[in-house]
Amino acid sequence: MAPDPGIDTNQIKERARKQLLDLLEGVRGKKNLVIEQALTGSIDILIKFSTLQEHGVDKVFLLENDNVDSSQKNIIFLVGGEKASQSIAVTEQITRLQSNSSIEHEFTVLWTPRRTLVCNKILEEAGVLGDVVVQELPLRFIPLEEDVLSLCMEDSFSDLYLRKDPTSIFLAAQALMTIQDAHGLFPRIIGKGDNANRLMELLLRMRTEALAEESSVTSKFGMMPSATMESLIIVDREIDFATVLLTQLTYEGLIDEMFGIKHCQAEIDSSIVGPPPGTQPSGKGPAPPTQGRLKRKIQLDSSDKLYEQIRDANGAIVDSLLNKVARRLQSDMESRHTKTSVAELRDFVGKLPGYQSEQQSLKVHINLIEEVMKKTQSDIFRRNLEVQQNLYDGSDPSYQHDTIEELISRDAPLSTVLRLVCLESCISGGLRQRDLDNFKRLILQAYGYQHLLTLAALEKIGLLQTRASANVLMNPLGVGGGAPEGTKTNYNYLRKVLRLVVDEINEQNPNDIAYVYSGYAPLSVRLVQSILQKQHLLTITKGAAAASNSGNFSNAPQGWQGFEDAVRNVKGATFNKVQKGEEAATKARHMLTGTGGKPKTVVVMFLGGITYTEIAALRFVAKQMEGRRKILICTTDIISGERMMEVAIEKRDFGKV
Repeated sequence: MAPDPGIDTNQIKERARKQLLDLLEGVRGKKNLVIEQALTGSIDILIKFSTLQEHGVDKVFLLENDNVDSSQKNIIFLVGGEKASQSIAVTEQITRLQSNSSIEHEFTVLWTPRRTLVCNKILEEAGVLGDVVVQELPLRFIPLEEDVLSLCMEDSFSDLYLRKDPTSIFLAAQALMTIQDAHGLFPRIIGKGDNANRLMELLLRMRTEALAEESSVTSKFGMMPSATMESLIIVDREIDFATVLLTQLTYEGLIDEMFGIKHCQAEIDSSIVGPPPGTQPSGKGPAPPTQGRLKRKIQLDSSDKLYEQIRDANGAIVDSLLNKVARRLQSDMESRHTKTSVAELRDFVGKLPGYQSEQQSLKVHINLIEEVMKKTQSDIFRRNLEVQQNLYDGSDPSYQHDTIEELISRDAPLSTVLRLVCLESCISGGLRQRDLDNFKRLILQAYGYQHLLTLAALEKIGLLQTRASANVLMNPLGVGGGAPEGTKTNYNYLRKVLRLVVDEINEQNPNDIAYVYSGYAPLSVRLVQSILQKQHLLTITKGAAAASNSGNFSNAPQGWQGFEDAVRNVKGATFNKVQKGEEAATKARHMLTGTGGKPKTVVVMFLGGITYTEIAALRFVAKQMEGRRKILICTTDIISGERMMEVAIEKRDFGKV
């Protein structure tokens, strides 16, 4: 079960849901809804189709399909307002309906999360701005779980690091401001990374602007430090690309790696997990071959109580956990034979739907873990994992080149090869020029010359670099010819200082976050620990005696105190800002409300995306601090090594005409 984050995320969900329904209610009568495909997952989390029907929605169309019909007079477009291509698609469909339909339609365009000047300009130039009602649907954070809020911005990684577009930073600042409006200012903002620093500066500027505006709509305590929140920690994805490039080894992470999880759902072949409950194949003969290729959507969130228990466990122990559940269920079902009184039988019948639901969930996850284990036992997967572990262990990277070249010659997936090459580049401070040239040549010859663009994109993101100096590995502090401070993340130094590699891991009863990668502790989460669990981290890195000599740290986070050297070897700007309100008002507020000794919430914001393994690691940290602090995880989107590579991989084949 996910730890309590201390902030009711259901309120955020209900607020967004109400905003959408109010806008739909504002259009009287029956209406057709045209929605951008990228928004369908977010809307599905907020509201079900049956509820849309109750509020007058007759049919739902995808914008990309360009097939909206003229069956209703009212047509509503729900589209992201940041991309010109979506605005152009809206104008084209409005123009087509106006010219082809005999009905005089009334059009409403809902831009989310905001209306932009580009959107207006495109509507105006197409000559339809005067024919439509334009409104905003300010969707900010979408609760994926009670402890995870996401902006669900699929392009946030590519926007920030490939296109260098800061829009994601601005939208993240707006979303965090809504939390401050509801709960008060973050008393302290701590973070690492250049984009994280820009987000912090935006938050401070937005606060100043809100104070300056007489019409600023804030809660009674909105511009005073919060009594329920302790701090905001901002992690820029750029400081730790290596963690994303590694293969995720928690159960949820493995499902994401192999099948992909999107908005808490995974589409999985029905031949693996079986048909949906209540559907039986017709006839007694074998199913036709096409039957096995049908996809079934599996809900993967806390609504499935069994999944909630096993998702953050290391994939290697999930089968044993499922075995225990199966034995317990069998015992519970057989207990019906011992029921003698009417009251006992009635109690059992009342629990029967729960048993049946758990049994169905158990069947799905047994089939799923069998398929996952089958894939993890393949030779390519094992060789890939071996190279990854050798790289983060600190072995000489050149010894891994033969294995990478072998994977290329065996036609391993391009994304697998690129992840390994990029992982070596990130961990080793870049590749030697001759090694990089050799890998480029092999990749182009094996996978096609269109991937010149792929390699260029990886270089632009910063995933593929040449080694600035041969001394970078031997010069952790960047003195005398190594990488200047803050320009690269020096994993070779941090591996020892923050103990990123843990040799002995108990996967059944883990005592360190390194269990999520079977021996590697994500750097991003180690940095969060250096703020929230200073004494604990000093104990595991320097020993109990050294930790006690370092002095006692108070419960409140004191920024990077005690880990200044480590932070200097992480890429990007470092900051630790305190937000203060009016002294008299703050004192009065604490007298009136106080905290009653209750644990405060720390908001951890990942800018550029977070992996499921990092979420599992943060939940592990939250459980260790239970009773002292709570953690609310925020992110621009969920990311993985595969999605990271998809951003860069060139899809077009220029050899075909």
